[in-house]
Amino acid sequence: MAFSAEHYWVDRTAVLTVRGDVDALTAPKLTEKVHDVAAEQPAALVVDLSELEFLASAGITVLVTAHEYITEKVGARFAVVADGPTTSRPLKLMSIDAVLNLYPKLQDALDALRES
Repeated sequence: MAFSAEHYWVDRTAVLTVRGDVDALTAPKLTEKVHDVAAEQPAALVVDLSELEFLASAGITVLVTAHEYITEKVGARFAVVADGPTTSRPLKLMSIDAVLNLYPKLQDALDALRES
C-alpha cells in the first residue's frame, strides 16, 4: 500500500490518518502533513497509525519531533493511536510511549483529549 496521510476534524481536534509505510522516503511527507495540519490551529492533533503497515525509525523520529512541535510551538495537545506489532511494539520497545500519549484505539485518544 502506498503512503498516504489525510486529516479530518472531530470538533477542534485534527485526526491525521496515516496509511502504508513510514520510512526514510515517506517520513518527510508525514512531517509536511503535520505542519500543514498545525497551520490550521487545532486544539489537539491525533496521529492515527492503526492502518499503518510499516513504521521505521525515521517515522518514530517524525512522531517525537511532531509531538514537540505541536505541544511547544502550536500549543496544542498531541496523541498517537497505535496498537499491535507494527506500530505500538516498536514505540514501546524504544520507550517512546514514555514521551508520547499512546492509545490503542482512536476513540480512546479522543476521549482522553476531551477530558484533559
